[in-house]
Amino acid sequence: MPQQPPVRSSPTRPSRPDASMSLLTNVMDHSLDDGYAEATARKQAEGTSGMPKTVRAKLGLAVGLVLAALVVTLGAANARISAPVIAKERQELIDRIEGETTSADKLEDDIDTLRAAVSARQREALKADGGSEQADLVGLLSGATAVHGPGVKLVVDDAEEASQGGDGDPRETSGFSDTGRVRDRDMQRVVNGMWESGAEAISVNGQRLTALSAIRAAGDAILVDNKPLVPPYTVLAVGDGKQLSTRFQNSADGLYLHALQENYGVRTSISVQDDVRLAAAPSVIVRTAQPSTEKGTS
Repeated sequence: MPQQPPVRSSPTRPSRPDASMSLLTNVMDHSLDDGYAEATARKQAEGTSGMPKTVRAKLGLAVGLVLAALVVTLGAANARISAPVIAKERQELIDRIEGETTSADKLEDDIDTLRAAVSARQREALKADGGSEQADLVGLLSGATAVHGPGVKLVVDDAEEASQGGDGDPRETSGFSDTGRVRDRDMQRVVNGMWESGAEAISVNGQRLTALSAIRAAGDAILVDNKPLVPPYTVLAVGDGKQLSTRFQNSADGLYLHALQENYGVRTSISVQDDVRLAAAPSVIVRTAQPSTEKGTS
């Protein structure tokens, strides 16, 4: 029996030439992760089932803009509707203020007229009871009678450029917000200095001063008997003109006024007058004081 040649086993050849590259093939065949693939599939499903998110976002933005425009339009319409009402109310308030101001001015004029009438009757009563000379003297000293005679004219005015004070300045620390402006306490010292220097009758900007007069401030305005004055402030004083002028300028109050002029630019001028005329005070009313007899009883 003939001997068969031995069978030689040959290695099994792979079915694909890239079988040894299975990892690379797997990566190429499955380039997307399962999670990405699932998300992609879900987006595709949503896209087919409904409206894309981008379109919905744009639609929501458009709706929001429309609502905002509607709100602005309604607000503008309401403002346009209410504007005439507000303007009408404002005009009514202005008319009311003007009417009340006119009424107040008329009442003030009536008060001045009545005061003048009362003063005239007081002077007549004084003449009837105490004699002409005594009545005239009382009227002169009380300011109830117009007077004239020699005297002085003092003009006090603010500085040309009133400036703010500070840095420990004595006028500033005393309550002066403007060192170049004349204040009520300045005029108080001027008037007191005139009385002390021998003035027999004084007026400030035509307002006759009496024993009941007061010089005060309301804001930046100076009031004499509650009537506001505007600068320049003209002080007329009846008395011995030359002597009155000299005494006042050498007095403490006159030196105070001179210091205001030198340090703060307050403008002042004083001159001797041959004839100064002062009107009578609007009224001199005493409610509490009573005349006394020689025994001290009324």
